[in-house]
Formats: sequence, structure tokens, C-alpha cells
Amino acid sequence: MSGPTAPSNSIDVDPYQHLQLLLNADGTVTHLSEIPNTPATPDPSSPMPVLSKDIPLNQSNNTWVRVFLSRQELDHSSSSPKLPLILYFHGGGFIRFSAASSVFHEFCSNIAIQLHVIVVSVDYRLAPKHRLPAAYDDAMDALHWLKTTTEDEWLRNHADLSNIFIMGTSAGGNIAYHAGLRASVEADDLEPLVIRGLILHQPFFGGSQRTESELRGNDPVLPLSVSDLSWEMSLPIVDRDHEYCNPTVEGGPQRLLKIKLLGWRVLVTGCDGDPLIDRQMELVAMMEEKGVVVESQFGKGGYHGVEISEPAKAKALCVVLKNFILSSLGA
Repeated sequence: MSGPTAPSNSIDVDPYQHLQLLLNADGTVTHLSEIPNTPATPDPSSPMPVLSKDIPLNQSNNTWVRVFLSRQELDHSSSSPKLPLILYFHGGGFIRFSAASSVFHEFCSNIAIQLHVIVVSVDYRLAPKHRLPAAYDDAMDALHWLKTTTEDEWLRNHADLSNIFIMGTSAGGNIAYHAGLRASVEADDLEPLVIRGLILHQPFFGGSQRTESELRGNDPVLPLSVSDLSWEMSLPIVDRDHEYCNPTVEGGPQRLLKIKLLGWRVLVTGCDGDPLIDRQMELVAMMEEKGVVVESQFGKGGYHGVEISEPAKAKALCVVLKNFILSSLGA
């Protein structure tokens, strides 16, 4: 599968046209094009290699989760050990997509079958109607729900709640990071959950000063103007050095201390074709400086979200994820 074509100058790209959004007078947006969705397939008689089901999370916020379990694990439930669980957050700049979006449904299905894990994908609230920290709050709702859920047969019979990883792609990677910071402070209150680590897949961060990779401005998925609009719509105030956007601002690095003390491991993945790579490498360096056990995997070429679009790249990513999970469980 060939990748998308880069715009000639991403600074001049109209972000509303690129994202097919219409800004309404009240500050909300209308999506002008329908994003393909995939329904859940919970019926064991269906031919799908990975089954999925939707479960309400917080009805007052209209949030829910989609659980992914491979048919092989379901068919061998009596003889198989329980599986690690990945709590996953989709991408979309905080303003687009859902847990039902076909690209992320397929991505989570592949992770479930390739890594031999249960995936719980969170459908969090989107900006600009629900600005940050709404998505972070939804992430913590999901963790607290996981620790008390006994009604769902799949999770009760197949999920090892002592082996949990928090993962996200792009904006979801940002959510996973901030959920991890919060969860590290509340670790005792989250028992019996035991979080082993964070997986930040091309995480979305920013800052007031442009980096060299951002100024290259040739990414087909995340032109600079689209990145700017995403932050403008999602941050509670217009400040690109807000802690939600820039983890290196004053006080941010110190928040990693609890993650270090808990012994959580962190994986950051990306590629040098992504305009966010400088931010991601900066994050890795900050974690290393603070003594967090962090691994990084930065490939050559590519673009933002390449593993979501290209099956071969997704397969290679799964090898990296599997090795990280196995090493974390053995640590």
C-alpha cells in the first residue's frame, strides 16, 4: 500500500479542508465527510479471527470501550493462561475518530491477535466540545472501571489485571502519557490493577518554539497547520507550552518521579519522517535524565500514522511491541 501524498507546503494547507471540518458559530465543528466505522462482532459464531464487543463506560459522558479478544484465546479458555491487557487510546488530534473507526478497529484487532493480549480501546470525549483534560478524565474512568469490572465474561476469564499496559497512538499517545502520570499517583487506589508500562506510539506533543522536524512541513497526514488547529481546539487555554502539550515545561519532568519509583517501563516509537519526531526524542531524553526505564524505536522515512495505514509497517511495529511487553513482564 502506498502512503499518502505530501502537500507542497503544509504551513499553507487549509486545516479545515484537510480534515473536512466546518467551524460553527458556537465553536463546535461539523464533520463534512463520514469516517468509516466498523461494528463490533461479539458473536462467537462469526467467522472473524478477533471478536469485539462494546461496553458502556460512563453513561453521563456517553463514553464506552471496545474490547478485542482473539477467537483462538476464546476457544482455548480452559487451558490458556490469562492475557496481558492493553488499554488503548486512538489518534485523531483529540478532535476526530472513535474506537469504532475502521482504521483503529483493524489496528486493535491486529494487536490482539499478534501480541496475544486483550485490547480495551477507549472511546473518549473529543474536542472542541470537550477540551482537555476531558480525555484524560475518561482515561482514568477506564482504569477505575477495569479494577471493578467483574460482570464481563471476557475480561473476567481472560484478562490478567496484574499485567496492564497503557498505550496510545498520536493524540492517544499523549493521553496514554498523561493517564500514566495520573495513574502513577493513584497506583494504590487502582489495585488490583498492576500497570507494567506505557506504550507511546508516535505521541502528539508540541511547544511554542518550532522544532526542525516540524519546520520541514511536508507530512501528508499531519501538516503543520493541522497540528496547530488540533492544539487550538483541544487545549483549555491558547498556550502551546501548556503542560498538556509540552511535557518539558517547568514541573513536567518532576512528575515522572513516581513512574520511576514504580518501576514502570516506557516505550516510545516513531519515525524520522514524522514532524513530531523531535518532540518524541526530546521526551525520551527527558525520561532518561529522570531515571525512567525507557526504550525508543525510531525508524527511517515514513510519516505520521504510517503503521495505521500500511500493513507491513504495522506488522513490524507488532514485533517491537511484543518484545517490549515480554521484556516488561520478565523484568
